[in-house]
Amino acid sequence: MAAEEHHDDHGNTVSAWFLTVTWIVAWTVAAVAIIFGGSLITWAGIALGASVLFSIIAGVMKKAGLGRKEARPVPPTREEWEAARELAASK
Repeated sequence: MAAEEHHDDHGNTVSAWFLTVTWIVAWTVAAVAIIFGGSLITWAGIALGASVLFSIIAGVMKKAGLGRKEARPVPPTREEWEAARELAASK
């Protein structure tokens, strides 16, 4: 049986949630504005600009310590996975 990995945050960080919520709000506002007769190009541009701005803010939040503390683990290659599987089966 493979050893279980422990992840403290599972992506649940302040910066990640900020980015997710603000993108949902920005694109929902744009969609509602378009439905009620707003210009598609105008509102899509506003939402896209807001998305870029929010991405920059989330990046600053991450650098300030509100994001993932360490890099994501790199998954094994197919060869590494097969070798580990064979090793575990031989024990």
